[in-house]
Amino acid sequence: MKLDVVKLDGKKAGSIELDDAIFGLEPRADVLHRVVRWQQANRRAGTHDTQNRGEVSRTHSKSIKQKGSGGARHGSRNAPIFRGGGVAHGPHPRSHAHSLNKKFRALGLKMALSAKAKTESLIILDTAALAAPRTKELKANFATLGLENALIIGGAVVDANFKLAARNIMNIDVLATAGLNVESILKRKTLVLTKDALEAVNARFAAATSATEEAPAKKAPAKKAAKKEEGEA
Repeated sequence: MKLDVVKLDGKKAGSIELDDAIFGLEPRADVLHRVVRWQQANRRAGTHDTQNRGEVSRTHSKSIKQKGSGGARHGSRNAPIFRGGGVAHGPHPRSHAHSLNKKFRALGLKMALSAKAKTESLIILDTAALAAPRTKELKANFATLGLENALIIGGAVVDANFKLAARNIMNIDVLATAGLNVESILKRKTLVLTKDALEAVNARFAAATSATEEAPAKKAPAKKAAKKEEGEA
């Protein structure tokens, strides 16, 4: 797959070839859903808490006498059935995180990138840098490129002026290459990768592939000893 490289002012700056192994996959909704759910679960604080009947601050003395009141028999007002009592089966602090295979996460990222390429919502930018942090000028550049709702990946380190100018523009997110993730890609309509970011993405998956190939293969089980030939002692 071949795409044009553009500058911030909208002019072309050549073309670049995209790796079909990263940008040419057929997206699967179930894979993307599982990866996004994994991200959101890891981000949850899990600090929600309720008090059970042993934690509420109320008297533990018997509220009414055992007989003669005409009502039910109760021990204390800490029970969940009373107003101000403890909560039965309520939430308590816990981690919502769950594991997801590393190869599956990588596959989800590839499919998210492929989804943007398939819908022609991927733009390759020559560089994301500004001489001064001027939001008005950057907004005009985005209008030229047709960017209204976009995620911009600006390389290993995002230019400080570009980041400052972009943070005041609604529906525009700017991340470094290390922050590239499935949820952020799917959240925005357009994905913008700088040439440095694209090289980093290619290197990231190339390194993962080489590491898998260089992993030592499991030793095959030793063959059973052959039967003794007839006539041997």
